[in-house]
Amino acid sequence: MGNGIGFKIKNDAIVFGILIVILAVIFKTSSSSKPFFKKFYTYIPPLLLCYFVPGFLNWPLELVSPEESQLYFVASRYLLPASLVLFCLSIDLKGVLNLGPKALIMFFTATLGIVIGAPVALWISGMLFPEIKEAVPGEEIWRGLSTIAGSWIGGGANQTAMKEIYNCSDSLFSSMIIIDVLVANIWMGFLLFGAGRYHKIDKRLKADNSTIEDLKKKVENYRASIAKIPTSTDLFVILAIGFGATAVAHFGADYISPLMEKHVTTLEKYNLNSLSSRFFWLIVIATTIGLVLSFTKMKRYEGAGASKLGSIFIYILVATIGMKMNFLEAFNNLHYFIIGLIWMAIHVTLLLIVAKLIKAPFFFVAVGSQANVGGAASAPVVASAFSTALAPVGVLLAVLGYALGTYGAIICTQLMQWTF
Repeated sequence: MGNGIGFKIKNDAIVFGILIVILAVIFKTSSSSKPFFKKFYTYIPPLLLCYFVPGFLNWPLELVSPEESQLYFVASRYLLPASLVLFCLSIDLKGVLNLGPKALIMFFTATLGIVIGAPVALWISGMLFPEIKEAVPGEEIWRGLSTIAGSWIGGGANQTAMKEIYNCSDSLFSSMIIIDVLVANIWMGFLLFGAGRYHKIDKRLKADNSTIEDLKKKVENYRASIAKIPTSTDLFVILAIGFGATAVAHFGADYISPLMEKHVTTLEKYNLNSLSSRFFWLIVIATTIGLVLSFTKMKRYEGAGASKLGSIFIYILVATIGMKMNFLEAFNNLHYFIIGLIWMAIHVTLLLIVAKLIKAPFFFVAVGSQANVGGAASAPVVASAFSTALAPVGVLLAVLGYALGTYGAIICTQLMQWTF
């Protein structure tokens, strides 16, 4: 299916320029005093548009080729680590630790929802749509879904590990990646929408979000107390902090990852494949540097706008993630898409039930879920949709997801084998 123009833009410089213009238009209109825009953004959070509008460039407009673009790679490997460092500069680590056990409860509930969601989704889809069993051999379907379980509990390294452990074919794996990205991105869209209306959701959940609000106010008050008009020197120092730390993180990841690969047999034995992933170490090292710097004088650069620059990097990342969406692929893999939607619905239902029972704020629901399903690339995005002060919470939980990813996916796959 071609677009009306008849060609695709393959030059990343052009695509990047288009994405920045889209982001600028969204932010400009969201701060407009015109009644139409005020009412529009009351219901639609700006971050949600930053996510979905770039997706239209892929489908139905078909103006860009996300598969050939390097923008997501650049944003996730360069801008994301830098943004994490800049967000962590002003973090109140004691305040994060004081958020209490509800954050961990919702995180593990999210993991449990994915583990039991797959076998239940297979059973339900087999009952409602018997043709699914005829379309895909039973053994193949659980092999393929095991890779999604690895991705949704952990990340890319866990996903690849499951592919190798259960001998998932390359053709099936490519279909699974499409469903993984599509279903996860749809759910992320709902989370971003909910982040803009979390006060109303918290009222329905009868949640006590006082610890979250206290942390936000504490960080915001600190930012206000050191706020200043940044000079060129300040901005260069902030960039040096962010990208200097990113350089150190890449150096460390380049050194540690090959070292871990030498012990791949031992890692596989204990299902710790994530420890050989460069991206895992990149995120861990960048976050650690940011947390360490938060105890130094570098913390005061928050007053010159460190987290604002970090936010810009995050929004660029969001746009590059959104650009990868292609809803047309759902129709080409309809049976897998149905299973994926039911699976995600089970995950969400369990989260909301537990949140209601323990009166957990929607922030813990959203970040606990995204730390599993999206990992370190998108958990801080969802967390920062509530407040940039909360972004590090998403990162810390996402790192925990990497550690549990392969274990949870193996249990999930075993349950699928018994079910289907």
